[in-house]
Amino acid sequence: MENIVCKTEWSASIRINHWAMALVIVILIATGFYIAEPFTIATGETVDKFFMGNVRFVHNLCGIFLVFLFLWRVYLAFFSRFHADWKDFIAWTDIKTTVDQIKFYLLIKKDPPVHTCLYGPLQSLAYLALMLMVLVIVVTGLILMGANYHAGLTAVGYTVLRPVENLMGGLAVVRYIHHVFTWLFILFTVVHIYMAFWHDAVLKQGTISSMVSGHLFEREKE
Repeated sequence: MENIVCKTEWSASIRINHWAMALVIVILIATGFYIAEPFTIATGETVDKFFMGNVRFVHNLCGIFLVFLFLWRVYLAFFSRFHADWKDFIAWTDIKTTVDQIKFYLLIKKDPPVHTCLYGPLQSLAYLALMLMVLVIVVTGLILMGANYHAGLTAVGYTVLRPVENLMGGLAVVRYIHHVFTWLFILFTVVHIYMAFWHDAVLKQGTISSMVSGHLFEREKE
């Protein structure tokens, strides 16, 4: 006989960070593609056209928000009272559980492996990769933004990151890396949404709703 139990899976801070980062990333992708290749030409006098400027402002503003959201998530990984800490990002180092989860996803095993961390092994690897992707997109974005400023905190940040720009090979390469990682974010988003719905359909735990309510349903055998 099985009992369905409800447990707290995500803290409010994790959920807010998750949805805020998701919204910011979507806006950044949309505005970034427009900046790279504008596809509208407004009618009227040229002096009155500032759509590109507004798009760049929104893009830069969301980029700054992403910096703070990233720092907030790193802080939560080390100082949160909840169980979503830095150890959850290295759950994939448990090789046996990782192999078992791969077998489960390949339909070789019927039941998912039991893991003690908040994230499953492959989930932890994916989220660790996401954090590294955010770090790269933030650094390259700050370099690209700072190159247009000669005063203020943005210019100071650009001065600090100038050696990174030189290491990458110049602004053209930095822009290319920024663009490539944008596509990686799109790929991650597609896979992430698919796997969330897949977990809901197969495991029937309320995976998607848990990121809203914070609660997850599990089966307990008596």
